[in-house]
Amino acid sequence: MTSSTGGSMPEKQPFKQVFGYPRGLTERPTHYCPGCMHGVAHRLVAETLDELGIRERTVGISPVGCAVLAYNYFNCDMVEASHGRAPAVATGIKRARPDLYCFTYQGDGDLASIGMAEIIHAANRGESFTVIFYNNAIYGMTGGQMAPTTLVGMRTTTSPGGRDPLQKGAGYPICMAELLNTLEGPFYIARQSLLSSREIIRAKRCVKKAFQLQPRGFTFVELVGTCPTNWGMAPIESRRWASENMLPQFPVGVFRDREKEGDA
Repeated sequence: MTSSTGGSMPEKQPFKQVFGYPRGLTERPTHYCPGCMHGVAHRLVAETLDELGIRERTVGISPVGCAVLAYNYFNCDMVEASHGRAPAVATGIKRARPDLYCFTYQGDGDLASIGMAEIIHAANRGESFTVIFYNNAIYGMTGGQMAPTTLVGMRTTTSPGGRDPLQKGAGYPICMAELLNTLEGPFYIARQSLLSSREIIRAKRCVKKAFQLQPRGFTFVELVGTCPTNWGMAPIESRRWASENMLPQFPVGVFRDREKEGDA
């Protein structure tokens, strides 16, 4: 092919799609607040199910909290669990059908408060399912109360003066990845951030590895995100605040990887 000036025209390259809507998500409008990062976390899980080709063999469990309607978004089999009891439901599913992949999707109020006993014992037993833990340091759906992960000095509806660990009943923020890392049972434990594009890419790697390692034991990925509505901030401001305040309390990284350690 030649151009009007007599020179040769470059051949057109075949079209290649490099980004699209994951089959692991349904095409349903979101109920999440503007700036909320639950949708980002959902997409990372959905892309992982697609890329590993396990969507038709996966069961997700969504308990109470902002993610209570997760079954509307994930295009795989979903089960609803009572508040905090997703690990117990996942344990039952995996023991009855060990051939399936199973994941729980839980917030900090659900997992680290009413569900603390469930997650601790499931991890300690080394149950073979994946936990996706969304940490925004506050109760979202129920009105912005202090959560187990709320930072010292952070204001919530139940700590309007800021969380004070010296005040009776307040205590300190609980770091779940570090806590679970004290147990012998877990196979893989990681924490990553959703606060920037680069951090989201790193988070995706950890989510995917957690599912890949799931047949070998308990895998846990904590994702640090925001809650602009209950923090009383604009979305961009909330990201900046989380980077400056949450990440020092909840540092990102891989806390345990038994595969690299050479364990069976």
